[in-house]
Amino acid sequence: MDLAYLLQFLRELAANNTTAWMAEHRPEYQQARAAFTELISRVLAGAPAADAELAGLRPADVMFRLHKNDRGQRDPEPYKRRMGAGLKRGGRHAPRAGYYVGIQPGGQSRLWAGIFHPDTAMLGRIRQEIHYNSPGFHQILQAPALLRHFPAGLDLSVAQLSRPPRGYAATDPDLPWLKLKEYGVSRYFTDEQVLAPGFVAEVIAGMTAARPLVRFLNEALTNGE
Repeated sequence: MDLAYLLQFLRELAANNTTAWMAEHRPEYQQARAAFTELISRVLAGAPAADAELAGLRPADVMFRLHKNDRGQRDPEPYKRRMGAGLKRGGRHAPRAGYYVGIQPGGQSRLWAGIFHPDTAMLGRIRQEIHYNSPGFHQILQAPALLRHFPAGLDLSVAQLSRPPRGYAATDPDLPWLKLKEYGVSRYFTDEQVLAPGFVAEVIAGMTAARPLVRFLNEALTNGE
């Protein structure tokens, strides 16, 4: 698993992010992609111990394309500067909470756990569960294992409503969490940490610590079904 090669390829891609450069360096891309595939294979091999819902997933089920699918008119770069995978039951695009593993040079490699861009109905169910089970929600957020791997706790810098959600009072003590438009915890790894022998084990340990939050979110989404 040559993660040093992967990081170096991504550095070069960041400096030469064009379709012409990629066409000239297709073999290097394939080698870097193979290194990332092996990384995700190793994570998936240990993932069921962290979250049984991840059993049976293959790298092809979870790995994202390098090419940008939603490139804006002002974005001249056709490729992402990272390789990433979304680990959750049903694969990377499944409408549920899960985990994200991304490799990007310069200390931007990331483990994230939660739910990204849920739709209105999903947000409604999550907010309802937080409102009904506030003690349980906060117990999860304050768990020592979670904070050991994700010291910043739940990310409150994400997009959020400017007013209380419909049906919730402005005096609701959980308002800062009810206004969020996505829910997750995140940690970053230096390049040295990515290259360390224990990197895969550290990723799996982080997933294990975040499992109660992921389970809370998924139970909220399936409540009543």
